[in-house]
Amino acid sequence: MYRGHTIGVIVPAYNEAAHVGDVLATIPDFVDRIYAVDDCSTDDTWEIIREYAAASREASDESAAAVASENEAGGQRLRASLPDGGAVVESGTEIVPIRHEENQGAGGALRTGYVRARDDGVDVAVTMDADGQMDPDQLSRLLDPIVEGDADYAKGNRLADRASRREMPPFRLFGNWLLTQLTKIASGYWRLQDPQNGYTAISHEALSAIDAESLPDDHDYPNDLLVRLNVADMRVADVSMPAVYDDEESTIQYRTFVPATSITLLRGFCRRMAAQFAANRLNPAVCCYVAGIAALAAAGSIAAVGGANAVGGEASAREPIAAAFALVASAGLFLLAMRVDARDNADLGVRR
Repeated sequence: MYRGHTIGVIVPAYNEAAHVGDVLATIPDFVDRIYAVDDCSTDDTWEIIREYAAASREASDESAAAVASENEAGGQRLRASLPDGGAVVESGTEIVPIRHEENQGAGGALRTGYVRARDDGVDVAVTMDADGQMDPDQLSRLLDPIVEGDADYAKGNRLADRASRREMPPFRLFGNWLLTQLTKIASGYWRLQDPQNGYTAISHEALSAIDAESLPDDHDYPNDLLVRLNVADMRVADVSMPAVYDDEESTIQYRTFVPATSITLLRGFCRRMAAQFAANRLNPAVCCYVAGIAALAAAGSIAAVGGANAVGGEASAREPIAAAFALVASAGLFLLAMRVDARDNADLGVRR
């Protein structure tokens, strides 16, 4: 328990036999329950998870003996050992092993953990990848905005300072920056950065409001989740923390990730605009976006007419001028819409 709140940590894992044991062993002692979700791995990930889960049950069964041993040893708490030489967290933490019969993707594994944590009534559910990129010592900083009542959802931000940005590979840095800008537009959280960061914490109230069962299967789930949080009027905190890179390999397949995430962002943006329109038919951001889309469509239509006239030998300067004017008007309306949207959602963004 952390500051009066029960904490559950979801560890989705796929072929992470080299890292998952270390991750489970280093999760802080104040965590009440760990949901280790194996997404049908083809290596020894599941066997390692089961070993740690069995050791946690053994530690729980022997908690009374552990307390007595602690007193006899002068205050040192005993820990259950494992065949690989590792150790599990103190006896107060339960490791719940969960295995998918079929691979469901990164979002599917997280979805399973979210549903279990929500149904168990955990106050705050944390997601921590099994690849060792997330520093468990930073967990309390991620929890603080939620337990202090400043936010409903908190996420790590590796882009907050120059040192952390330098540690991120250039290709990832550019992709992260681009996704940050697009996710701001789609989600309405204009102060956030690093939307794909998988080190997150969510309150029970927020988790109950987002329909976790319908989260996407793939790596586009963080973007979809942020849209759902905005529609539910939840506050999101960006928590600065360092990037950690070692020998792990990304499981993102960019050929599928780019189109899937693009569709998710567009669908999420439309869903959020529809929700705002339903709440207020004269919402200024929605009106400006709609007008901007109309002006852009007009620019395209006028340009098409001008091109057809030019091919037919009836070239005129009127169509290009009108198309340019409509295009400039569209850009101005989009910028105005984004500015109004950022103002209206300013209270939902928290920086730590």
